[in-house]
Amino acid sequence: MSGQRAAILCDHYIICSLHSELCTLYERWVSATNEITVRTVVVGSGCAGLNAADTLAALGEESLLLVTEAMNAGTSRNTGSDKQTYYKLSLAGDENDSVGALAHDLHYPDVNGDTALCEAAASAPGFLKLASLGVPFPTNEYGEYVGYQTDHDTRRRATSAGPLTSKYMTEALEKSVRARNVPILDHALAARIVTDENGVTALDVYLTEKKEFLRVRCANLVLCTGGPAHIYQDRVYPESQHGMSGLALEAGAAGANLDCWQYGLASVKFRWNVSGSYQQVIPRYVSVDEQGTEREFLADALGEKQALALTFLKGYQWPFDESKVPGSSQVDILVKRENDAGRNVYLDYRQNPRGWALENLPEEARNYLQNCGAVQDTPFLRLKAMNAPAIQLYRDHGIDLEKEMLEIRVCTQHHNGGIAVDAHWQTCVPGLYVCGEAAGTFGRKRPGGTALNSTQAGSMRAAKHIMTNKRIVSDRQLPFAPLLLPRGDAAMLQEEMTRIAAFQRNQEGMEALKKQAEAMLSQGQPETENIREGLLLKDILLTQKAVLSAMLYAAREQGNPPGVLMTYASESRREPARPMPQRDLWFERVWKKYREEHND
Repeated sequence: MSGQRAAILCDHYIICSLHSELCTLYERWVSATNEITVRTVVVGSGCAGLNAADTLAALGEESLLLVTEAMNAGTSRNTGSDKQTYYKLSLAGDENDSVGALAHDLHYPDVNGDTALCEAAASAPGFLKLASLGVPFPTNEYGEYVGYQTDHDTRRRATSAGPLTSKYMTEALEKSVRARNVPILDHALAARIVTDENGVTALDVYLTEKKEFLRVRCANLVLCTGGPAHIYQDRVYPESQHGMSGLALEAGAAGANLDCWQYGLASVKFRWNVSGSYQQVIPRYVSVDEQGTEREFLADALGEKQALALTFLKGYQWPFDESKVPGSSQVDILVKRENDAGRNVYLDYRQNPRGWALENLPEEARNYLQNCGAVQDTPFLRLKAMNAPAIQLYRDHGIDLEKEMLEIRVCTQHHNGGIAVDAHWQTCVPGLYVCGEAAGTFGRKRPGGTALNSTQAGSMRAAKHIMTNKRIVSDRQLPFAPLLLPRGDAAMLQEEMTRIAAFQRNQEGMEALKKQAEAMLSQGQPETENIREGLLLKDILLTQKAVLSAMLYAAREQGNPPGVLMTYASESRREPARPMPQRDLWFERVWKKYREEHND
């Protein structure tokens, strides 16, 4: 297929050439061999996967394939918040900022310095690429990309295109990918990474509509499958997001900070983060028992004025944070306590919480609402004045905040750990790269919005390394061994993980669940039916086993010692974080090296 870039789906199978006769020949060849060869495969159609494919194509990769189970599925396409944040180098105002300052803020004691520096350096180019592709990030009349301060942020680096920022990103990147005629294999679930002593040799995929396997021989594999959402029951992740981190773990990749997750308040009828303005307008927190009795439990537990203050702070401090247990994270604990007692918890925007009055608010909250012009008589009217799209979002999903209460829970929202990668987002398995939320480039204190920047920075770094590394496809023929898939109740595993290993953890329960996962994995058998469900269950078990190992190790530690918590198979240990690199900033030397590397 050299000379013409493959472009569109062919019977949901894979590539349809620009010439129909080549498509016919291709289908016959696949039917005969169930094997194809490309140099580079990208798995995933979210912000990271699409940017990896787009960058590779732009850099001249002609042997490229994007694999996805569903083009419009996943977190990037189907999630957000009141104004979904993108965190990058400050590009407005008079505040001092630099790549080094941003890298320093990302380089916590449990985050590697080289990946922090790369994410800082790539933040402006990645952001401006998205803006040039049409993502509607706001500017003032002089073209400055104005920003605001987000959680764990030291400057006003955050920006947003609204509640659906990541959706806009995927749409813009997909348009560019299709314009570059990148081949796309849809309805294909990544099933197994095939390796030898030299690294990646192939990816086995399960074609969910044809119900058969296809082997894609390759030299480079970029895994962009998002966070492992399916290991938990209570989660903000959309139904279409499950993740496949177990693939990389099974192939020999290590985990980094797998114990670090972000949990926060979210609606459950329609999964959405209730952060930002959803809290800053100070709705009424209500629990309802089986008899229908309502109770304002925050005011009961905290006192009226403190309840008002902490509700407002949840807008900035939305994720649960153990360091804020004396403050705003009391809200999460009290919500969970009500749920554990069998009561449902709601946000009520129809009427004010007990004790409401502007003069009862802290000065920060009072000034904020006044500056936003949001001092109306009810939380709904304040939300309408501050962020009308936040109301419309729920209306679009059958929930009218003007007329009904919004059920919420403390849910899993983001994995701050993931698969361990180097400064090129390559794992310890040569040829295997992991980007986006699946990569473990964060620790306990991730600033809000860095996840979107990481999708672009990591995928760009991986693409550039692939193009300079020149790995070739192995000519070794490896047999297609039958997949051994476990059987069991995925819902039970998810429910138990939420019960004993979320923002509140039980060591005895985690040890028992880890042993159960190991036992179920050891009893795998060839699967002839429900192959997709078997593959997803296997991934849940592989990921839970590794995550629980990290959580148990962290539970045995005293406090929060510095270093990255690494997990190899199911064994974890703390290792020193890689330091911030000493880099050359002398222009002439850098220019010379750049010309040599790029053959200029």
